[in-house]
Amino acid sequence: MAESTGHLRFFPYDEPYPNQEEAMDRIANSLARQQDVLLEGAPGTGKTLSALVPALDYAREHDKTVVITTNVHQQMRQFVEDARAITQQKPIRAVVFKGKASMCHIDVGYQECQTLRDTTRSVVEKRADKAELKQREQALLDRMRSGEDGAADARSAVMDELDAIEQDLDEMEDGNVCEYYYNNLVDDTDEFFGWLFEDVRTPDDVYEYAEEQGYCGYELLKEGMEGVDLVVCNYHHLLDPMIREQFFRWLDRDPDDVITVFDEAHNIEAAARDHATRTLTENTLESALNELDDVDDSRAEHARNVVGAFYRALKSTYEENLRSSDRDDVGENWYDVAIANDDRRDDLTMAFLDAYEGRGIDAEVELALQLGKSLDEEYEQAYKDGETTTRKECQTQQAAAFIDSWMSDGNKLGQHPMCSVRRDGGTEEIYGRAELYTCIPREVTKELFDEVYASVLMSATIRPFDVTEDVLGLEDVATLAYGLEYPEENRRTYAVEGPALFASERGERDTQEIITATLRDVVRFTPGNTLLFFPSYSEARRYYERLGGGRGLTDGDRHTEFFLDESGTPTEDLRQGFVASENGALFTSLWGTLAEGVSFDGDDARTVAVVGVPYPHLSERMEAVQAAYDRVYSERSREAGWRYAVEIPTIRKTRQALGRVIRSPDDFGVRVLLDKRYTDADMGKYSVRDSFPPEEREELLDIGPDKLKFAMMNFYTDHDAYDGPPPTP
Repeated sequence: MAESTGHLRFFPYDEPYPNQEEAMDRIANSLARQQDVLLEGAPGTGKTLSALVPALDYAREHDKTVVITTNVHQQMRQFVEDARAITQQKPIRAVVFKGKASMCHIDVGYQECQTLRDTTRSVVEKRADKAELKQREQALLDRMRSGEDGAADARSAVMDELDAIEQDLDEMEDGNVCEYYYNNLVDDTDEFFGWLFEDVRTPDDVYEYAEEQGYCGYELLKEGMEGVDLVVCNYHHLLDPMIREQFFRWLDRDPDDVITVFDEAHNIEAAARDHATRTLTENTLESALNELDDVDDSRAEHARNVVGAFYRALKSTYEENLRSSDRDDVGENWYDVAIANDDRRDDLTMAFLDAYEGRGIDAEVELALQLGKSLDEEYEQAYKDGETTTRKECQTQQAAAFIDSWMSDGNKLGQHPMCSVRRDGGTEEIYGRAELYTCIPREVTKELFDEVYASVLMSATIRPFDVTEDVLGLEDVATLAYGLEYPEENRRTYAVEGPALFASERGERDTQEIITATLRDVVRFTPGNTLLFFPSYSEARRYYERLGGGRGLTDGDRHTEFFLDESGTPTEDLRQGFVASENGALFTSLWGTLAEGVSFDGDDARTVAVVGVPYPHLSERMEAVQAAYDRVYSERSREAGWRYAVEIPTIRKTRQALGRVIRSPDDFGVRVLLDKRYTDADMGKYSVRDSFPPEEREELLDIGPDKLKFAMMNFYTDHDAYDGPPPTP
């Protein structure tokens, strides 16, 4: 095959998928105009390479670095596979980066690691200084023996310096150092970097290689990132402003020399909101007060005033607002307690003002911040000197910084004050947390997209484009949308005229019987594996049990094995067991980890069903986001809060779930939407059909629950999918 030119030189396969070449051309043109791109492409249509190939070409020609990022673990593995394929076609220097916590050989925290690095570097520098002075001393000794005037005095001065350095070294070596990082600094690491760039290495590869050599792989990766072609990383490296600043410094790139590619970009909104949210627990406040009891400093009294008042206010607020009937529901996960008010500051702020008896909150918070900084510096020095075996965190500094933010930002648009409680696993006691919940993510994302050269945001469900632009703060964006180009005869998408599964009606007996019967038909008439998505894990369990539970479903000679996904449990073993089954049915939540970013190719899953319109639980957080969006986007959209914050994210999730099947041109399968609201029936404001893109709406076939089995049987019979005769209707 002749060598390709232009951006296709980075395309690692024989030929692109349908529409992939056009997408690459359009993205290349957009990058030349320094224009951001929103790309929607159906699952399995090669979005990653559509973005990565032109981005790498532009970066190579204009001395920039491409950073591709995701928050889905399986997608990270896919990026590595694509990058390896590219580097076999056209060599690139690529680094796959993870957080320090997953790569540390001695398992220390961030602050402790920073201090260890500084101390270790100082030891290396002192030893280098000592070696240099030793050489000077020896040279002066030779000159002194030859009778050179002044050599003796000069040697005496050098000997004094040597004594001082040796004393410093003795003290440093009694302190804490990291042997792994020490080896990084003193060894020749060229062999490591040669190995690193021979291929695309995963963080696990780097960890294992560095462990064998006695190096800190994380620090070597940081050192090796300078000027690379491609970096693969997690969202937080870009969405957290402080981490992003360091990250670009490691790249040795100005933001304008970075092209970012976000995969699963429909998740940026929620991820940015999480990164901007600030929290402070009751335990941290209590630790800060204990810390202040041991401090002999005039500022300690002022710090106690504000920290103590906030501590008492937090306890009294959740005690007064947590209903006695809710106490039994408090477990190991944070349980929200409403404290916001429409006509005044929140209950926690009011309680804080009532409990405070100092000389002025602003002044005393400032003194607490100053004291916290001083204490933190003392803790760092003590760790460097080996007086402590761990790097102590300053609780006063953390508490004062949060209280400062709470008072100054708590009533700003987009900031929602929250209180939550959880149960201590050891004592079974309930303790609380204050939280400034960030409702408007563009406050985080707009700065990022403004400062980098350009960004490509891609997803199978990023439409409506105008909503994505509004929510993330994007301007002058190029938009590309490519539907499922695989043969239409290989798929059917049915909107089943079953009950409208409003939350208030899910417990109705007639409703459950219709859903159970319909799902039994879906499983029976699927020649292979079936994926079943529900509004929640509890609904998944309900129908798992109604259809047979652990016994599965037996229909004549055919037995279907059931798999139940539950909240908080690892899914990879479950997924592998399911795809290994010839006839399996997997029950899970649409809001779980299997609804997106996980491929079920070919026989892995033949039918997928989404049961109900799985709106998220309309919590106080969701209501706060709706209220903020209503205020910010009211001129753009009617009922903007509901549309932007609830309906569109829910339909995106639904579309992601449907995309788990039909992953290649030869693949075939059935997709089922089980709820009357998906149909053409007149459901007024409750209908969601119009929230799907036009080409997907056109494929929706309305059908009655009792007719679905016949439609599925006919489809799969036409594809000769049954092993023997089809099930009997």
